[in-house]
Amino acid sequence: MDPHLLRTFVAVAECGSFSAAAHRLGYTQSAVSQHIAALEHDLGTPLLRRRPVVPTVPGERLLEHAGAILLRLDAARADVHRATGDPPGTLSIAASPLAAADGRLANALTEVRRARAGTAVVLTVCGREAVAQGVAAGEYHLGLIDGVAAPSDPLRLFDVGSLRTTAVSHEDLVVALAKDHPLAGRHRISLHDLVDARWIDAPDVAAPLPDLRAATETDGIRPALTYSGTDVASLLALIAAGHGLAVLPLSATGSEVATVQLSTPRLLHRTELLHGHTSEPSAAALTAVLSGP
Repeated sequence: MDPHLLRTFVAVAECGSFSAAAHRLGYTQSAVSQHIAALEHDLGTPLLRRRPVVPTVPGERLLEHAGAILLRLDAARADVHRATGDPPGTLSIAASPLAAADGRLANALTEVRRARAGTAVVLTVCGREAVAQGVAAGEYHLGLIDGVAAPSDPLRLFDVGSLRTTAVSHEDLVVALAKDHPLAGRHRISLHDLVDARWIDAPDVAAPLPDLRAATETDGIRPALTYSGTDVASLLALIAAGHGLAVLPLSATGSEVATVQLSTPRLLHRTELLHGHTSEPSAAALTAVLSGP
């Protein structure tokens, strides 16, 4: 299966249009049509309906595999590129919002830049999945990602090929809620007692609601409001205004919200470093600092 044809198929399926996919990929519409026809001939089945442009049942099955296949190919290319030696002088890092706000990263960068004078640092703050995929695809030397997990478990990560993870830090979690919320005076609370509460789904900032549902083994914990941004201050403002609850590390909260320590189930907020073969000297130095005691 030609990966170029597969990328075209994914673009058409995501755009719902041959012309829009052509614009995204920089191809002519005729070239996109030829790619899809060649892929359908190779697999021996129609993959897309034309009016409207939607995947067939076999096409849906292919889409389930396509993202992971293309990411692994990008990861392989990046790994080979890293093995040849990256150009020195620039350190590119991606971090999820809470990981970027952790003072350990700023302090570690200070130490690395002091030891390796002249290093230019490019820091990109983005969602957790974008961090993992960007490091796997070679867009960034390193990624710093956060999430929630049981004390004995590592973070559940996306399918990112052969990336390595290094533990950086962990912290207890709290439930953040409006100051006038009936539960605001509690010292500790069980997540099971909040299954039917109003929740804010902020998957790139707070503990993702699917993780909380898995921890409580329930279909509850449903969002009253969804926040798709990466700004922690905006999430706290929504909580303070009474739009819902969120689970966060205590260090990420502020005086505008009340916090109650999460007692059960036992969960921790973890920060981990994602990296491949850190051949770039500054990347290797930063990895050593962040993974140290």
